[in-house]
Amino acid sequence: MRKVLLIGASAMVLLSSCVSKKKFTALQEQHQETEAKLGAARMELAKFMDDAKKANKEVEYLKSVNYQLLNSVGELSTLSKKEAENLSKSLESLREKDMQIRSIQDAKNRQDSVTLALVTSLKGVLGNLNDEDISINVEKGVVYVSISDRLLFRSGSYEVSKEAEAVLGKVAKVANNRPDFEVLVEGHTDNKAISTAVLSDNWDLSVKRATSVVRVLEKFDVKPERMIASGRGEYVPVATNDSAQGRAANRRTKIILLPKLDEFYGLIEEGMKKL
Repeated sequence: MRKVLLIGASAMVLLSSCVSKKKFTALQEQHQETEAKLGAARMELAKFMDDAKKANKEVEYLKSVNYQLLNSVGELSTLSKKEAENLSKSLESLREKDMQIRSIQDAKNRQDSVTLALVTSLKGVLGNLNDEDISINVEKGVVYVSISDRLLFRSGSYEVSKEAEAVLGKVAKVANNRPDFEVLVEGHTDNKAISTAVLSDNWDLSVKRATSVVRVLEKFDVKPERMIASGRGEYVPVATNDSAQGRAANRRTKIILLPKLDEFYGLIEEGMKKL
């Protein structure tokens, strides 16, 4: 009976290895697409803010021009027809720029308020955890929850621990309260080589860990269409891999809550209608 079990286990390992390579190739392609979409979204958001700054400078310039024009010609009644037309066009351009700036700034302020509320909620549900195991921060309007693999997984494993499931359940609760945010799960490893019948390398491990976290979040009712699983392997370290402490910091999983770009556009359009 024991021999039969050993033979069956060996067959399962060989089968999973074959399947793993196919899945790994598909996951690599999905990861590249995900990175491209996330990069494009960040570039679009950065362009919006850059346009707002440029528009603000133009408004200040137009205000200066109008002030000089009014001072040079005196009372409006003394303006020539051409000067009056120029002033009218300048004022209209100023009004349009003001509308654009107010709309973009209003959308950003509302988005910032939502992000702040999101961070407050996350810190509220996760505040009792060790700071070395979990951290929350905001970069360019995106909320990052970084969880150490010491809390999530056993060494070399991609099976989420029972303790970690409870933590992910709290994150899922906050994510479910903000359905207008997408959830990107990003796996990271140190540079210690790994190769098993199931795992090809650290990149494979990071993707499988991200996928495992996504499946746990799905158990807590986070909709699959909102989630993205990706792996960065050893290639985006936050510390040196020359020490045990640094390698421990690099072994982490990030849950990134990012606003959908079309939601931001919607806020701007809504603001334009009210002006």
